[in-house]
Amino acid sequence: MPNVNDSNSFVIRTEDLRPEEILGLFVPTERDLQLIASLKSASPMILEGSRGTGKSFLLRVCEQQQFAEYPTTQVVPVYISFVKSSLLSTKNDQQFQQWMLARLASRVLRTLYQLGLLAKPTASATVLAGGAVGVVGEETPLERIAQRFEDSFKKPGDLVDAGDVPDVESFKDAVEDLCGELGLRRINVLFDEAAHIFRPEQQRQFFTLFRDLRSPYMTCNAAVYPGVTSYGPSFEAVHDAQIESLNRDIHAPTYREQMREIVLKQSGAELQSDIERNGENFNALALAVSGNPRLLLKTVALAGKLRSSDSQAVLKDFYRNAIWAEHSALAERYPGHKELIDWGRVFVEQFAIPDAIKKNEVWKAESKPERTCYFWVHRDAPEAVKEALRLLAYTGVITKLDSGVIATRSEVGVRYAINIGCVAAPSANPVAYITELRKGLTVKRFTEYGQNMPAFVEIAARVGAMADADLSTELARLLSKPTSVLDLTAHQQWALSSVGIKTVGEALTSTEARFRQASYIGPVRSRKMMNVVTAAVLEFLSG
Repeated sequence: MPNVNDSNSFVIRTEDLRPEEILGLFVPTERDLQLIASLKSASPMILEGSRGTGKSFLLRVCEQQQFAEYPTTQVVPVYISFVKSSLLSTKNDQQFQQWMLARLASRVLRTLYQLGLLAKPTASATVLAGGAVGVVGEETPLERIAQRFEDSFKKPGDLVDAGDVPDVESFKDAVEDLCGELGLRRINVLFDEAAHIFRPEQQRQFFTLFRDLRSPYMTCNAAVYPGVTSYGPSFEAVHDAQIESLNRDIHAPTYREQMREIVLKQSGAELQSDIERNGENFNALALAVSGNPRLLLKTVALAGKLRSSDSQAVLKDFYRNAIWAEHSALAERYPGHKELIDWGRVFVEQFAIPDAIKKNEVWKAESKPERTCYFWVHRDAPEAVKEALRLLAYTGVITKLDSGVIATRSEVGVRYAINIGCVAAPSANPVAYITELRKGLTVKRFTEYGQNMPAFVEIAARVGAMADADLSTELARLLSKPTSVLDLTAHQQWALSSVGIKTVGEALTSTEARFRQASYIGPVRSRKMMNVVTAAVLEFLSG
């Protein structure tokens, strides 16, 4: 049995935090503050970021700050996650839009109730409830419809009666009436997990709704993944929303201090002493994650007391194996993308990383200060290559930095950064490698890959058009996977095993009472355990 008192066990998902805990863990950068200000504004914003970069966290920070500012601004924030979209499995062609509207209407009402603004139900509130409004806290007709959609994975193909769900115009009218009745300036919607990344049709429907909901009384914002988001033909990024990237600048002079503070916010005295005593090792781990807080918390926990031997072992194992295992697991979950996912790994491991390492070695031998972890791809590279790079960005192996970059012979392309841990992992001493790399790292130095690179031509020839898979079949296949595929700690995996929960589907449908059967898990911890496991399942299902 794993150690149940692991002092380095961090909360790595925003979903596992209580909303009131958010601001206490917030370590703002100047960029974070700019993004939050944009999220609060009356202009729609799309926040792009790889897994673990903190998109959900910033949305929650915005929400909590706007709650505090509400008496002055009269702006109500409404946070809503669409992570359960992966569970929808009915024959209704409009199921996703109807589910979105039902969930959004319900979330708006719940938020207004929580603020004490709906002591007396109004006619506009009944539209958002889908019928008569009961006592505070009572489930509304639209909430019941949304729940039936989310339970449809248990009986794929069944129809859900969504007759009470308002259309977009009726919804907007109800929001406008509510704002007038309650003296609100506007409602600021913060969409998280906007749509399943491997279901382009869901994404297109989401952004159509996102555009159509815009009004003087409602602003929409959304967090999405870079590259793998399909906005659809009716959504124009320049006109319908401002798109911003969430990338922490590893070149910023305050970067290491900010990453350290993120860890210290969740650390006990012992770990704080270890960080102080082994500062160089911690700095190497912080730079290795290339600005990804989730990866930082994971690797610091794995490094224990941050001794040199432990830190070296984590850098070698995590960035040679664990980070790639997560990327390659996408191929198992989504077979239609297997060629692209596998090719992307080969490209980075056999070309991008070795080329960067070779350049660094040559420059070191020539006593030049420059170092690199960057590469450039011609803008006319095959679409298959671009798609593979988008998937690598989604899992955080690479980061897209900027477009329109001029390279040799005035050619134009896109510049990417390889995760620094992946570049350092092959070294005999990754800590020393990262320490040296940091001193000379510059975006001005990068490897160039032209449009006719042989590896690019090869993948373009192998990959044809990819069609969306049958959703019901895909969902059933994923639910049958063993729980080992879930991103859980060793103790959480042990707890599932100890009560006989073997598959993803069983983990999703198990009750709190079943979790209480595990040793050392009482009523309070069973609820927390169930929430953590459910979040891990939904994250797995949504990609």
